[in-house]
Amino acid sequence: MQSFIQYSPTKVIFGRDTQYQTAAAIKEFGGSKVFVVYGGGSVVRSGLLDLILTNLEENGLEYRVKGGVKPNPRLSFAREAVEESIAFGTDFVLGVGGGSVLDTAKAIAHGTANPGTDIWKFWSKELSIEKSLPIGAVLTIPAAGSETSDSAVLTNTDTGRKCGTSTDLNRPKFAIMNPELTFTLPKYQIGCGICDIMMHTLDRYFTPTKGNQLTDEIAEGLLRTVIANGRIAVKEPDNYDAMSEIMWAGSLSHNGLTGLGAEKDFAVHQLGHELSAMFDVAHGATLTTVWDAWAHYVYREDPARFAQYARNVWSITIEDDEQAALEGIKVTVDYFRSLDMPVKFSDLDVGVQTEAVLEKLADSCSYNRTRQIGSFKKCSRDDILEIYKMANC
Repeated sequence: MQSFIQYSPTKVIFGRDTQYQTAAAIKEFGGSKVFVVYGGGSVVRSGLLDLILTNLEENGLEYRVKGGVKPNPRLSFAREAVEESIAFGTDFVLGVGGGSVLDTAKAIAHGTANPGTDIWKFWSKELSIEKSLPIGAVLTIPAAGSETSDSAVLTNTDTGRKCGTSTDLNRPKFAIMNPELTFTLPKYQIGCGICDIMMHTLDRYFTPTKGNQLTDEIAEGLLRTVIANGRIAVKEPDNYDAMSEIMWAGSLSHNGLTGLGAEKDFAVHQLGHELSAMFDVAHGATLTTVWDAWAHYVYREDPARFAQYARNVWSITIEDDEQAALEGIKVTVDYFRSLDMPVKFSDLDVGVQTEAVLEKLADSCSYNRTRQIGSFKKCSRDDILEIYKMANC
């Protein structure tokens, strides 16, 4: 196990009717002028947004509301929201929605606290984030884990780049988590969320770090829990117990807990981000599209690690490590298929791509050959291209 610092400051308020505690939580963390951001119309149609705004009004909090966040959250929207937030005099940002909304809320908080600075410079790593505003989350989609994580992603549609930035200033002060708020999600969105949660864990689990027993046990237990409850949730989206387990797993999968003491990989996320940026497809779906190809390309670096995953998560009993590893990959991909998730390019509804498109994806993912991705196997631009080729069927 490597040395580590674990910091998980987000106050989690979990359970039925917890949305009624939103205003009290904002006031606890010093908020008085609240910039509320949300995505599409689902929080409006369900009445959740009105409920929250009434809760703010009844507790003497001023607010400004901005809706319209899209999946693969847009830099352009965040920039516009920053200007409105500065003009309003925001001192607290509240996101009501899933990962895209919460990542946008983080961008608004950073931009409002740093007027005159283009927020993309934080995501392009030109500048580091030194100050921000407090952020709160009312979670409606269990998936990205943004409600407790130190990361946030934005898509720059002008350049075609999707980038993430990590800082403790990204961590929300509180997260309201009521599984009942997820009951109207369509099956595809539930499936994308389940797979995103799995990938946040797998991208930490497949690591070159050895001897990390407790962290491995936590990751394996989380994966087993998500897999079992995911089977229930896609058939019974209003199953409170199943959605509770998935929602809590989503937070734990991305707050650092499942990778403590280990070097992270996250190659699959980097590969998937390029598909999201180019084709504007769902994040969770891009991850399952490339995972099979990535796993087959890298597993020989440490077949025993993949075999451990197969045995401890999927109860594979094959003694030979390589055969167990391959079976573990197979049953994982079969599980993705059972959720109607894509496992190759043609499943993603973008179709089989030309060699030129794959070259462009590889160039972008490798920052034009200036970086490698991953740690389980460090993947160069040529490795990245081969993985895309394997998924391109």
